[in-house]
Amino acid sequence: SEPIPKAATDSGHRTTPDLFGFGLLDAVPDAVILARADPLDRNHDGISGRPNRTADGRLGRFGRKAQAATLREFNGDAFVMEMGITNPVNQTEQTVGGEPLPPGVDPLPEPEISAAQFDAANTFVRFLAPPPRAPRDAGGVLGILVFAKIGCTACHVPALVTGANSIAVLRFKVVPAFTDLLLHDMGPELADICLGQAQPSEFRTEPLMGLRFVTAFLHDGRAATIEDAIAQHGGEGSRARDRFLRLSRFERTALLRFLRTL
Repeated sequence: SEPIPKAATDSGHRTTPDLFGFGLLDAVPDAVILARADPLDRNHDGISGRPNRTADGRLGRFGRKAQAATLREFNGDAFVMEMGITNPVNQTEQTVGGEPLPPGVDPLPEPEISAAQFDAANTFVRFLAPPPRAPRDAGGVLGILVFAKIGCTACHVPALVTGANSIAVLRFKVVPAFTDLLLHDMGPELADICLGQAQPSEFRTEPLMGLRFVTAFLHDGRAATIEDAIAQHGGEGSRARDRFLRLSRFERTALLRFLRTL
Protein backbone atom coordinates (compact mmCIF):
# COMPACT_ATOMS: atom_id res chain seq x y z
CA SER A 1 0.00 0.00 0.00
CA GLU A 2 1.02 3.62 -0.40
CA PRO A 3 3.30 4.89 2.38
CA ILE A 4 1.82 7.50 4.72
CA PRO A 5 3.81 10.77 4.78
CA LYS A 6 5.59 11.44 8.08
CA ALA A 7 3.86 14.82 8.34
CA ALA A 8 0.38 13.25 8.17
CA THR A 9 -1.69 13.74 11.32
CA ASP A 10 -4.20 11.01 10.50
CA SER A 11 -5.17 8.58 7.77
CA GLY A 12 -8.29 6.93 6.43
CA HIS A 13 -9.01 3.65 4.69
CA ARG A 14 -11.81 3.09 2.20
CA THR A 15 -13.49 0.13 0.57
CA THR A 16 -14.50 0.44 -3.07
CA PRO A 17 -18.09 1.71 -3.26
CA ASP A 18 -20.77 0.08 -5.35
CA LEU A 19 -21.87 2.38 -8.18
CA PHE A 20 -25.42 1.10 -8.62
CA GLY A 21 -27.93 3.90 -9.08
CA PHE A 22 -25.40 6.73 -8.89
CA GLY A 23 -26.86 8.36 -12.00
CA LEU A 24 -30.20 8.53 -10.21
CA LEU A 25 -28.62 9.98 -7.07
CA ASP A 26 -26.98 12.61 -9.27
CA ALA A 27 -30.45 13.55 -10.54
CA VAL A 28 -32.00 14.14 -7.10
CA PRO A 29 -32.60 17.89 -6.70
CA ASP A 30 -30.61 19.71 -4.03
CA ALA A 31 -33.87 20.85 -2.44
CA VAL A 32 -34.91 17.25 -1.76
CA ILE A 33 -31.68 16.60 0.13
CA LEU A 34 -31.65 19.91 1.99
CA ALA A 35 -35.27 19.44 3.10
CA ARG A 36 -34.11 16.61 5.37
CA ALA A 37 -31.17 18.50 6.89
CA ASP A 38 -31.51 19.25 10.60
CA PRO A 39 -28.05 20.33 11.77
CA LEU A 40 -29.35 21.73 15.07
CA ASP A 41 -31.60 18.72 15.74
CA ARG A 42 -34.63 20.95 16.13
CA ASN A 43 -36.96 17.94 16.34
CA HIS A 44 -34.86 16.41 19.15
CA ASP A 45 -34.68 12.94 17.62
CA GLY A 46 -30.91 12.71 18.05
CA ILE A 47 -30.34 12.96 14.29
CA SER A 48 -28.69 16.12 13.00
CA GLY A 49 -27.85 15.45 9.37
CA ARG A 50 -26.14 18.29 7.56
CA PRO A 51 -24.89 18.81 4.02
CA ASN A 52 -21.27 18.86 3.00
CA ARG A 53 -20.24 21.67 0.68
CA THR A 54 -17.51 21.96 -1.91
CA ALA A 55 -15.03 24.85 -1.78
CA ASP A 56 -17.28 26.85 -4.11
CA GLY A 57 -20.38 26.18 -2.00
CA ARG A 58 -22.11 23.46 -4.00
CA LEU A 59 -23.92 20.62 -2.27
CA GLY A 60 -21.86 17.44 -1.95
CA ARG A 61 -23.47 14.03 -2.36
CA PHE A 62 -20.84 11.52 -3.60
CA GLY A 63 -18.01 9.92 -1.69
CA ARG A 64 -18.06 8.52 1.83
CA LYS A 65 -18.02 12.07 3.18
CA ALA A 66 -20.16 13.60 0.40
CA GLN A 67 -17.16 15.58 -0.80
CA ALA A 68 -18.07 15.49 -4.52
CA ALA A 69 -21.00 17.50 -5.84
CA THR A 70 -21.61 15.65 -9.10
CA LEU A 71 -21.13 12.18 -10.52
CA ARG A 72 -18.79 13.64 -13.13
CA GLU A 73 -16.51 15.07 -10.44
CA PHE A 74 -16.68 11.87 -8.41
CA ASN A 75 -15.61 9.82 -11.43
CA GLY A 76 -12.90 12.32 -12.35
CA ASP A 77 -11.41 12.10 -8.88
CA ALA A 78 -11.69 8.30 -8.89
CA PHE A 79 -9.69 8.04 -12.12
CA VAL A 80 -6.84 10.00 -10.54
CA MET A 81 -6.94 8.76 -6.96
CA GLU A 82 -7.69 5.09 -7.59
CA MET A 83 -5.90 4.51 -10.91
CA GLY A 84 -3.52 7.44 -11.30
CA ILE A 85 -5.14 8.51 -14.57
CA THR A 86 -5.49 12.25 -15.08
CA ASN A 87 -8.53 13.33 -17.05
CA PRO A 88 -10.41 16.43 -18.22
CA VAL A 89 -12.06 16.82 -14.79
CA ASN A 90 -8.92 16.33 -12.69
CA GLN A 91 -5.56 16.95 -14.34
CA THR A 92 -3.51 17.03 -11.13
CA GLU A 93 -1.12 14.10 -10.90
CA GLN A 94 -1.08 12.40 -7.50
CA THR A 95 1.93 12.03 -5.24
CA VAL A 96 3.46 8.92 -3.67
CA GLY A 97 3.91 9.19 0.06
CA GLY A 98 3.53 12.94 -0.29
CA GLU A 99 6.32 13.19 -2.87
CA PRO A 100 5.92 13.96 -6.60
CA LEU A 101 6.48 11.20 -9.12
CA PRO A 102 10.16 10.79 -10.05
CA PRO A 103 11.18 12.30 -13.41
CA GLY A 104 10.56 10.00 -16.36
CA VAL A 105 8.13 7.72 -14.54
CA ASP A 106 5.05 9.27 -16.13
CA PRO A 107 5.95 10.76 -19.52
CA LEU A 108 2.37 11.14 -20.79
CA PRO A 109 0.99 14.68 -21.05
CA GLU A 110 -2.08 15.63 -19.01
CA PRO A 111 -4.85 14.67 -19.30
CA GLU A 112 -3.99 11.02 -19.86
CA ILE A 113 -7.41 10.15 -21.27
CA SER A 114 -9.40 12.22 -23.72
CA ALA A 115 -12.70 13.96 -23.10
CA ALA A 116 -14.43 11.35 -25.27
CA GLN A 117 -12.95 8.48 -23.27
CA PHE A 118 -13.87 10.08 -19.97
CA ASP A 119 -17.40 10.89 -21.14
CA ALA A 120 -17.89 7.26 -22.20
CA ALA A 121 -16.86 5.99 -18.76
CA ASN A 122 -18.99 8.60 -17.01
CA THR A 123 -22.01 7.67 -19.12
CA PHE A 124 -21.49 3.99 -18.32
CA VAL A 125 -21.56 4.70 -14.58
CA ARG A 126 -24.52 7.07 -14.92
CA PHE A 127 -26.72 4.31 -16.31
CA LEU A 128 -25.80 1.53 -13.89
CA ALA A 129 -29.26 0.79 -12.53
CA PRO A 130 -29.92 -0.24 -8.94
CA PRO A 131 -30.27 -4.03 -8.69
CA PRO A 132 -33.89 -5.13 -8.40
CA ARG A 133 -34.62 -6.22 -4.86
CA ALA A 134 -34.78 -9.91 -4.08
CA PRO A 135 -38.14 -11.54 -3.28
CA ARG A 136 -39.36 -10.98 0.28
CA ASP A 137 -41.11 -13.55 2.41
CA ALA A 138 -43.32 -12.65 5.37
CA GLY A 139 -40.26 -12.23 7.58
CA GLY A 140 -38.71 -9.78 5.14
CA VAL A 141 -41.90 -7.75 4.98
CA LEU A 142 -42.01 -7.59 8.78
CA GLY A 143 -38.39 -6.50 8.70
CA ILE A 144 -39.39 -3.32 6.86
CA LEU A 145 -41.50 -2.35 9.86
CA VAL A 146 -38.70 -3.19 12.29
CA PHE A 147 -36.28 -1.09 10.20
CA ALA A 148 -38.55 1.91 10.67
CA LYS A 149 -39.42 1.10 14.28
CA ILE A 150 -35.84 1.26 15.53
CA GLY A 151 -35.14 4.51 13.70
CA CYS A 152 -33.01 3.43 10.73
CA THR A 153 -35.16 5.40 8.28
CA ALA A 154 -34.19 8.69 9.93
CA CYS A 155 -30.95 8.49 7.93
CA HIS A 156 -31.41 5.54 5.57
CA VAL A 157 -34.38 7.17 3.85
CA PRO A 158 -36.08 4.43 1.81
CA ALA A 159 -36.73 6.51 -1.30
CA LEU A 160 -35.64 9.74 -2.95
CA VAL A 161 -37.23 11.24 -6.06
CA THR A 162 -35.32 12.68 -9.00
CA GLY A 163 -36.35 15.95 -10.61
CA ALA A 164 -36.67 17.31 -14.12
CA ASN A 165 -33.92 15.95 -16.33
CA SER A 166 -33.02 16.06 -20.01
CA ILE A 167 -32.56 12.27 -19.87
CA ALA A 168 -35.94 10.55 -19.74
CA VAL A 169 -34.82 7.50 -17.73
CA LEU A 170 -33.55 9.80 -14.96
CA ARG A 171 -36.58 12.10 -14.91
CA PHE A 172 -38.98 12.00 -11.92
CA LYS A 173 -37.95 8.53 -10.81
CA VAL A 174 -38.39 7.02 -7.35
CA VAL A 175 -34.98 5.82 -6.21
CA PRO A 176 -34.87 3.04 -3.55
CA ALA A 177 -31.75 4.69 -2.17
CA PHE A 178 -31.96 4.16 1.61
CA THR A 179 -29.85 7.28 2.15
CA ASP A 180 -30.43 10.97 2.80
CA LEU A 181 -27.05 11.92 1.25
CA LEU A 182 -26.31 13.99 4.36
CA LEU A 183 -23.43 13.91 6.82
CA HIS A 184 -23.97 12.37 10.25
CA ASP A 185 -21.67 12.16 13.25
CA MET A 186 -21.01 8.45 13.70
CA GLY A 187 -18.94 8.74 16.86
CA PRO A 188 -15.22 8.70 17.66
CA GLU A 189 -14.69 4.98 17.06
CA LEU A 190 -15.37 5.35 13.32
CA ALA A 191 -13.63 8.72 12.91
CA ASP A 192 -10.70 9.15 10.53
CA ILE A 193 -10.09 12.29 8.43
CA CYS A 194 -11.66 15.63 7.53
CA LEU A 195 -12.82 16.10 3.96
CA GLY A 196 -14.43 19.28 2.71
CA GLN A 197 -16.57 20.50 5.60
CA ALA A 198 -16.93 16.97 6.99
CA GLN A 199 -15.31 16.41 10.36
CA PRO A 200 -13.41 13.17 11.16
CA SER A 201 -16.43 11.45 12.69
CA GLU A 202 -18.91 12.60 10.03
CA PHE A 203 -19.89 10.33 7.15
CA ARG A 204 -22.55 10.49 4.48
CA THR A 205 -25.33 7.95 4.96
CA GLU A 206 -24.35 4.96 2.86
CA PRO A 207 -26.93 3.99 0.20
CA LEU A 208 -28.18 0.44 0.70
CA MET A 209 -28.97 -0.34 -2.95
CA GLY A 210 -27.37 -3.71 -3.67
CA LEU A 211 -26.61 -4.35 0.01
CA ARG A 212 -27.02 -8.10 -0.41
CA PHE A 213 -23.95 -8.15 -2.67
CA VAL A 214 -21.68 -6.37 -0.16
CA THR A 215 -19.05 -8.49 1.59
CA ALA A 216 -17.33 -5.89 3.82
CA PHE A 217 -19.25 -3.18 5.63
CA LEU A 218 -18.72 0.40 6.86
CA HIS A 219 -16.48 2.91 5.10
CA ASP A 220 -13.28 0.98 5.72
CA GLY A 221 -14.60 -2.58 5.61
CA ARG A 222 -13.97 -3.22 9.29
CA ALA A 223 -17.32 -4.97 9.76
CA ALA A 224 -17.66 -8.48 8.35
CA THR A 225 -21.45 -8.71 8.70
CA ILE A 226 -24.50 -6.47 8.61
CA GLU A 227 -25.07 -7.14 12.32
CA ASP A 228 -21.52 -6.07 13.13
CA ALA A 229 -21.89 -2.91 11.06
CA ILE A 230 -25.05 -1.91 12.93
CA ALA A 231 -23.43 -2.68 16.28
CA GLN A 232 -20.57 -0.31 15.43
CA HIS A 233 -22.85 2.66 14.74
CA GLY A 234 -22.04 5.41 17.22
CA GLY A 235 -22.90 9.07 17.57
CA GLU A 236 -26.18 9.81 15.83
CA GLY A 237 -26.56 6.12 15.03
CA SER A 238 -26.29 5.01 18.64
CA ARG A 239 -30.01 5.16 19.43
CA ALA A 240 -30.90 2.94 16.47
CA ARG A 241 -27.98 0.67 17.36
CA ASP A 242 -29.19 0.28 20.94
CA ARG A 243 -32.73 -0.47 19.79
CA PHE A 244 -31.33 -3.08 17.40
CA LEU A 245 -29.38 -4.73 20.20
CA ARG A 246 -32.56 -4.89 22.31
CA LEU A 247 -34.67 -6.52 19.60
CA SER A 248 -36.07 -9.96 20.19
CA ARG A 249 -34.46 -12.74 18.23
CA PHE A 250 -37.59 -12.90 16.06
CA GLU A 251 -37.51 -9.18 15.20
CA ARG A 252 -33.77 -9.15 14.59
CA THR A 253 -34.08 -12.08 12.20
CA ALA A 254 -36.89 -10.32 10.34
CA LEU A 255 -34.84 -7.13 10.02
CA LEU A 256 -31.85 -8.99 8.62
CA ARG A 257 -34.06 -10.90 6.18
CA PHE A 258 -35.34 -7.56 4.90
CA LEU A 259 -31.86 -6.05 4.56
CA ARG A 260 -30.68 -9.08 2.62
CA THR A 261 -33.32 -8.41 -0.03
CA LEU A 262 -31.86 -4.99 -0.89
